[in-house]
Amino acid sequence: MENKTEHGGISIELEHIFPIIKKWLYSEKEIFLREIVSNACDAVTKLRRLISLGEAKNIDDAPGKIKVELNSDAKTITVSDDGIGMSEGELRKYICNIALSGALDFIQKYEGAEDSTDSGIIGHFGLGFYSSFMVSDTVDIITRSYSGGPAVKWTCSDDGEFDIIQDFDGADDYIGEHGTAVVMHINDEGEEFLSSYRLRDVLNKYCAFMPVEIYFEDACAPVPEETDNEENKDDKAETPINDIHPLWQKNPSECTDEEYTAFYRKVFADYKEPLFKIHLKADYPLNFKGILYFPRIASEYDSLEGQVKLYCNQVFIADNIKEVIPEYLLMLKGVLDCPDLPLNVSRSYLQNSGYVAKISAHITKKVADKLNSMFNSDRENFESLWNELKTFVEYGCMRDSKFCERVKGSVLYEKCSGGFATLEEYLEGAAEKHEKKVYYTTDKTAQSKYISMLSKEGIEVVILDKLIDTQFINTVEAANEGVKFCRVDAEIADVLKEDGDCTEIPGISDIFGKVAKEGTKVEFERFKDESTPAILHVSEDSRRFEDMMKLYRMNGVAGMQMPGSEATLTVNTASPLIAKLSEKCESDPDLAEKMAKQIYTLCLLSQRKLESDELCSLLDDSFGLLELL
Repeated sequence: MENKTEHGGISIELEHIFPIIKKWLYSEKEIFLREIVSNACDAVTKLRRLISLGEAKNIDDAPGKIKVELNSDAKTITVSDDGIGMSEGELRKYICNIALSGALDFIQKYEGAEDSTDSGIIGHFGLGFYSSFMVSDTVDIITRSYSGGPAVKWTCSDDGEFDIIQDFDGADDYIGEHGTAVVMHINDEGEEFLSSYRLRDVLNKYCAFMPVEIYFEDACAPVPEETDNEENKDDKAETPINDIHPLWQKNPSECTDEEYTAFYRKVFADYKEPLFKIHLKADYPLNFKGILYFPRIASEYDSLEGQVKLYCNQVFIADNIKEVIPEYLLMLKGVLDCPDLPLNVSRSYLQNSGYVAKISAHITKKVADKLNSMFNSDRENFESLWNELKTFVEYGCMRDSKFCERVKGSVLYEKCSGGFATLEEYLEGAAEKHEKKVYYTTDKTAQSKYISMLSKEGIEVVILDKLIDTQFINTVEAANEGVKFCRVDAEIADVLKEDGDCTEIPGISDIFGKVAKEGTKVEFERFKDESTPAILHVSEDSRRFEDMMKLYRMNGVAGMQMPGSEATLTVNTASPLIAKLSEKCESDPDLAEKMAKQIYTLCLLSQRKLESDELCSLLDDSFGLLELL
């Protein structure tokens, strides 16, 4: 017995799917204006294309205008264009059939391929028009085709029921010889958009750079006295609210520094001039353009407040989409226009795609190339900007090993003696004294004694005084085998010591063990510098672990108890003061204890800030010792 197979299609009732589209298609209600204006933009683009192909010979005027009119008294928002328009048959085909895209039909017929990247057509899914019902209880479409024929009016309620008026004689109130007007009768839930300020805000957000001029008019706004006449009433919307030729669409050679700065200030409302910019222009197969700015950073935390705006065919999509922009690049400010982005139906987020990963990799490479180019071509200027760039570069290196590999030769370290050096330059200059070791300070003032001792021996110290620096050096050590960063107070450098063996001085270990904090080790070394009686230090590994615990606590990780660091007090056997202390241990033990406590507390002061009781004790002991003079 043979099996029978039946072929069919899934049937969807309009009354079931329509409420879902209205409520769930878009994440924000305000997007309705982007979609309706985008459709109008497509209508103008299509007609321009037909004119260029000689398919619309009866059009005398060049299309290129979209009008958004608010009438708060009538509770309507009207978007009209002078584009291609629709005949009754086209209106029935594209509007009365959900998800049938007139844009795709047009591209297939006139551009030669469904995925054409040069069409400039925005819409693809055939659903954008229905976003109007998120804020409307009734929507009217008045349209007249460029090819001639009567105007048609289509009226639909939010339950999906529609009426069509053929040969609509009131069309001239909405459109010219060709074009479309969408009249949205705003419902109670959409009343916020009956505000002129709110509507302008949405237009500025989503439509500021659309390729067709957009004019906004508030029909209920009072007319100034000087224009209160019939001749000037039509001048209320003389200036378009958008820039149809945004800077990123131009070739970099055509743009001036003044234009880049003006664009930055306009888009990001930032009065500070950016450090520099990168003008991106990628051709096939990536096909995207944009401008990235490095903003001036007042502190290491400001850099987290960047903003990269993503556009698709000059239509704003979203801020800071991490699939396109790596997380560490989101600290920058800029715009990216990617016409081929694989967006979902509502254009609210990206679908997974290798194309997106390639864009991200390309942008990362361009940023690294720019930094390297600045370093190699104008190092003096690069050094002048480094302290404002370093947080971004260090964070990028920590987050992306490929980025780190590309820029590691341009990473600078500020020297206590002045100027900057790369890691390679520092290690090359220090090879004879401390091979593959980098001495650094986190507080140039508090650790000045240690810095001074190293400087006397010709050892350069670099400044790493930001919280991120201590995390960044872990990345540098991992990327450079054998290299070790060591804070100036973490150990006694070999070059500070005299050659030969060192013996313990009797009584000194016991007395310092008595006055020092519990767990402090006492060791002996003979320093070249006799003026320093002792040095307190905490090992590099122990201190880094302590810093890591601080970060965990800052990030709200509960239950992380920070253990006390194991400190070592190294006593200088060459110091005359230590010799005198040794004598007093025999002759005057009480004075010896006061002297030992004073020496230890001063060593502690050079290691960290004193706690309140420690500071009070230091002052009292100092005054007491002065009384003995």
